Amino acid sequence: MSISLPRFRPALIDSLKGYNRERFTRDVAAGLTVGVVALPLAMAFAIASGLKPEAGIFTAVIAGLLISVFGGSPVQIGGPAGAFIVIVYGILERYGLANLIIATAMSGLLLFLMGVLRLGTLVRFIPIAVVIGFTNGIAVLIALSQVKDVLGLKVAKMPADFFGMLHTLADALPTFNATALALAAASLAVIIIWQFFMPKIGSGIQFAGKLTPIPGSIVALVLATTATSFFGLDVETIGSRFGGIPSGLPAFTLPDFSWETARHLFMPTFTLAMLGAIESLLCARVADSMTDSRHDPNQELMGQGIANFVTPFFGGMPATGTIARTVTNIKSGASSPIAGIVHSLTLLVVLLVAAPLASKIPLATLAAILLFVAWNMGEWREFVHLRNYRLPYRVTLLAVFFLTVVFDLTVAVEIGLVASLLTFIYRISSLSRAEPVTADAFPELRGHEAEIQAWRLYGALFFGAVELLERIERELPQQALILDLKNLIYMDTSGADALQSLIKTSHKRGVRFILCGMSHQPLEMAQRSGLLALVGPDAIYPSLAEAIRAAVPRQAQA
Repeated sequence: MSISLPRFRPALIDSLKGYNRERFTRDVAAGLTVGVVALPLAMAFAIASGLKPEAGIFTAVIAGLLISVFGGSPVQIGGPAGAFIVIVYGILERYGLANLIIATAMSGLLLFLMGVLRLGTLVRFIPIAVVIGFTNGIAVLIALSQVKDVLGLKVAKMPADFFGMLHTLADALPTFNATALALAAASLAVIIIWQFFMPKIGSGIQFAGKLTPIPGSIVALVLATTATSFFGLDVETIGSRFGGIPSGLPAFTLPDFSWETARHLFMPTFTLAMLGAIESLLCARVADSMTDSRHDPNQELMGQGIANFVTPFFGGMPATGTIARTVTNIKSGASSPIAGIVHSLTLLVVLLVAAPLASKIPLATLAAILLFVAWNMGEWREFVHLRNYRLPYRVTLLAVFFLTVVFDLTVAVEIGLVASLLTFIYRISSLSRAEPVTADAFPELRGHEAEIQAWRLYGALFFGAVELLERIERELPQQALILDLKNLIYMDTSGADALQSLIKTSHKRGVRFILCGMSHQPLEMAQRSGLLALVGPDAIYPSLAEAIRAAVPRQAQA
């Protein structure tokens, strides 16, 4: 048996066909715009994750470049994302920075392997209730983690767990800084006003004949930084907490590797990989819906894998596709991965040239930016509409949400997937049914109901529905049993085994067993499992009518 592997063909290759100066100009404009948008977000995500601000910029530069070069979507922008904040902070607190590097690199290998094994499409089968539940839970935790900087509280180190956060914040309330709160509120107000009102009046800068919008986060960042420096506001800044940002990329760093430690990182690694896969492929699907392009999910996972394997060794954090920056990229006129490459180069120039200016950025403003990101990240309307859905959907969504907030993201996703799996099994088994065939439909059976029974099976005969056959087995007729499998769409090994048990029981009791109507997958399973040989060729008919005609005369003559 040969295994078909996907071809390694980044979207960049096909996107450059017919490439011209006009498209290049649009891509450069889009890349510059997204680079400006990504700057405050990259720093904010890193700080909220427990890392230094430059870690976010390094990730946006290196991972963003690699995802654009090797990814499977022509317009997706990669970089640090809010979804990683909770899990990265937890890994840092429990295992340390060296093990975060190892876990991120291992998740990159896992992502690449998922792409090689063509598992890109399987991520789409994760139930939407699970996705919404953990996304909303992460949004709540992001917002809670920013309360410290919004209120200007003096906290040496924030714990990763929900109740620990609440306890630490409560203990630090006496250190409340009214100036920080006022600055955060003003920054948030600027972002909201700019987001909802400025597009209507066309606020932006002219670049290459195209109006490029100025993001509200940049406006808030510039105004808050200027006010902090000019008025000497008593608030914490990047410089006061981290000592500024280095003007250049870091050198290659190889952490100490220990299998004894690495084996404890399996679940964090798996969570990082699954979260990255879900986020990037959801983002790619959003990009597809806004453009004429179609992404290659397996190539996208391979590109994400390369980026996440390389980036942590250069001071970066986990990366994935980012919806907000990708949408900005598309709306700014991007048509190829060149825009993503320009976005990374723009951040690199900022890092090399303007890094000293970043030391004046107030942390209260970055916290306000993250509050806005958290609000946009959550699907809050789903809570209002929960009453419109079935109980299993509501239970799954709420369970994943509360487990994410109160306990752990990994546990929440695991339990959510198990709950969704059990719900799916229940629903499929409820759709599977066995109906008796009556003499009204086939008059030949009239007068022979006690000797001959005929049943039609519908749906899927799998481990969750074998009770159907057990019920038939308990009520066997005297002479002949006919099963019509025409409407059976699927049969697994458990179903085939239960069917074999029914056949053997029928033979032991002297009841003739007849099959009819088998086709497609159930027929293939019956052949592979030896079920057809057990029945015998003289007891298999193409239709129910022929099976009944074959059974009734023989019984009538007897």
